[in-house]
Amino acid sequence: MCGRYYVDDDTAREIEKVVREVDKKLRRERSGDIYPSQSAAVITGRKSYLLAEEMAWGFPQYQKKGLLINARAETVLERKMFRDSALHRRCIIPAKHFYEWDADKNKVTFMREDQPAIFMAGFYNRFQDEDRFIILTTQANGSVSPVHHRMPLILDRNELENWVYDDIFLEFSLHKTPPQLERRQEYEQQNLF
Repeated sequence: MCGRYYVDDDTAREIEKVVREVDKKLRRERSGDIYPSQSAAVITGRKSYLLAEEMAWGFPQYQKKGLLINARAETVLERKMFRDSALHRRCIIPAKHFYEWDADKNKVTFMREDQPAIFMAGFYNRFQDEDRFIILTTQANGSVSPVHHRMPLILDRNELENWVYDDIFLEFSLHKTPPQLERRQEYEQQNLF
């Protein structure tokens, strides 16, 4: 599960490397943690090329308070609420890193060692005149599983256009194992027995 992530100026520069157009609202420099309900940069394919737009994180729940911020990759095409968006409105959520919390409630940071940004797979839909996005999660790989059983579905940079435009790649992506990530933690509980 991904419940918070971080963006910085390096993330913005990575976005500019992969898109042809950046929404004017995103031109201001922005860095810091992104929480559910906040607006953030996402990469979409509304045109025949990738562009960066600002959207709010989370779909409103229909009969409950709160937001749905993640969807399971394994079942996204089976869920009526997500199916159409996953098939026709895929997006990419760029970040420097994301966080999970261990069993002792210590914050753990996950990032790519080999790239300055991670690209999380997602999709979007329109709610009350506002576009909102969700991050897809999958079974955690070996680098994340000691902390949490779920993690964002992470795309390689060369997969971004395929994720947004290629329906055959969608089927493959929903079952792929994400790349290994670097794990950083300020404090880790030690057992002495």
